[in-house]
Amino acid sequence: MTTLLPLIVLILSIIAHEVAHGYAADSLGDPTARLAGRLTLNPLPHIDLVGSILLPGLLVFTGSPILFGWAKPVPYNPYNLRNKRWGEALVAVAGSATNLILAIIFACIIRFGGSLGLDATALSLAATITFVNLFLGLFNLIPFPPLDGFTFIRALLPWHMSSGLQQFENRVRGAGIFSLVLFLLVFSFILAGPFFNFIVWIFGLLTGTSI
Repeated sequence: MTTLLPLIVLILSIIAHEVAHGYAADSLGDPTARLAGRLTLNPLPHIDLVGSILLPGLLVFTGSPILFGWAKPVPYNPYNLRNKRWGEALVAVAGSATNLILAIIFACIIRFGGSLGLDATALSLAATITFVNLFLGLFNLIPFPPLDGFTFIRALLPWHMSSGLQQFENRVRGAGIFSLVLFLLVFSFILAGPFFNFIVWIFGLLTGTSI
């Protein structure tokens, strides 16, 4: 169960991330995710076999310090959004914002857990939830398509600038799994170390403890 715990937390955190996108879109006028039955924390409609099970499981069972995965993207139609200027940016950032809010909540549980009488098992669970959600929230803010950080920046820019980024995103998406593998390789060999150290630093800042 100790080995499975990070995997379970990762899957549920990914699902919370995707559901947040759907709720943000629905609140801004696009019911696509709601009509597709995706505004639910039930894992079954969201699970992607590779991104939600196989890849995260491989990372967990090989002891990787990096936990990564994805769920089926929640569908939405940006043309339905009432706020044409900021709507897509708000939908894009909603997933990471949800992960970071969860990280802060559970970091506070760790920080004040002693005075609340929580035992080591509860604090360990809170630490796992905090770290995983910090990683997911900040990783998805990296400005590279199809991550949310890229969509957020593109949606904030004036049209003549965002259209060029949209074309770049379309080319990246057109490359399919190849572009994702290439990005993960670059991230793993160049950025993973500094990024992991940054997450550890933020974790210590929020919780007052070290990993």
